[in-house]
Amino acid sequence: MSNWKAQLKADPLPWLLEPDEANPGVRYFALRDLLDRDPDDPEVVAAQAEVMRTGPVPAILDAQYPEGYWVKPGPGYSPKYRATLWQVLFLAQLGADGRDERVRRAVEYVFAHAQAESGAFSTNGRPGGANHCLWGNMVRALLDLGYGSDERLERAIDALARSVTGDGYEWYRRSGLQAPGFVCSGNYGLPCAWGAVRVLWALNHVPPAGRTPAVEAAIEACVDFLLSYDVARADYPYKERISSSWFKFGYPLGYVTDVLLNLEALVEAGYGGDPRLDEAVGLVLAKQDERGRWRMEYSYNGKMWADVEVKGQPSKWVTLRALRVLKRTRLAGLCCHARPQSR
Repeated sequence: MSNWKAQLKADPLPWLLEPDEANPGVRYFALRDLLDRDPDDPEVVAAQAEVMRTGPVPAILDAQYPEGYWVKPGPGYSPKYRATLWQVLFLAQLGADGRDERVRRAVEYVFAHAQAESGAFSTNGRPGGANHCLWGNMVRALLDLGYGSDERLERAIDALARSVTGDGYEWYRRSGLQAPGFVCSGNYGLPCAWGAVRVLWALNHVPPAGRTPAVEAAIEACVDFLLSYDVARADYPYKERISSSWFKFGYPLGYVTDVLLNLEALVEAGYGGDPRLDEAVGLVLAKQDERGRWRMEYSYNGKMWADVEVKGQPSKWVTLRALRVLKRTRLAGLCCHARPQSR
């Protein structure tokens, strides 16, 4: 086993593994992702059961209407962070069990009201309301919740891939996605790196055996775009200035993207050995405190159904995210080549 912890100022893993009624999902993910426990390991099963019993997940589910939505009927994008689409994202990111009847009811509602005929997940349920941040988020969440074999999600994945490559995807000049190469109205008609990160984060989770040529091509396009700029500086196309949000790490993840999520997506795609990530990894390492912990720098607290940790304080969730990346980077000695040879 690689000594990836050697780059830490201290070992925060015992902190992440301790029982925590406020954030039980951290233990669940730490067992699974940092200790590499199998999904049917008794401790992993018990940890996910705790996620459904205490902390933010039951608080979110308590606010759900019987029909499966939150706040009001409809596509569920508005109001931000309390409406239906956001809850599905947060439930997945907090470790909810996708087999739970309430979670399944929410997912069915999203399929019925937020998926456009094109297959896209959309802010308004129509093709023109599709953007890569939301679409990628939803694909990733539904894969995490166990819907990988659902035909409706397969359609969403195929359309998402084609929206990147431009193969047979219909563009909308005044709203949403406007051209191949991540061009989006949300970034003033420029290619959007936040969208590219979200697409890669989603498509990484498609099992390799089930990846179509379109999905493989879209993954390659995402990586090529993201690595053609400085990952540490995040100097991707912008209109006025580089967003400061790139450099503030938080949890859960909405549409805002940070350098850490960019690294997570690139590492998951097999690029942990690429030296172009080294400076960004150094940025992550520089943010740890003397106990090997990372602070919550960006938060949706006060906007969600349940607050998650405290902004400005050491964060188990952000620390978990950082360790996931550090475990699989070149600086941890885990990779022996800069670029996967299978592509």
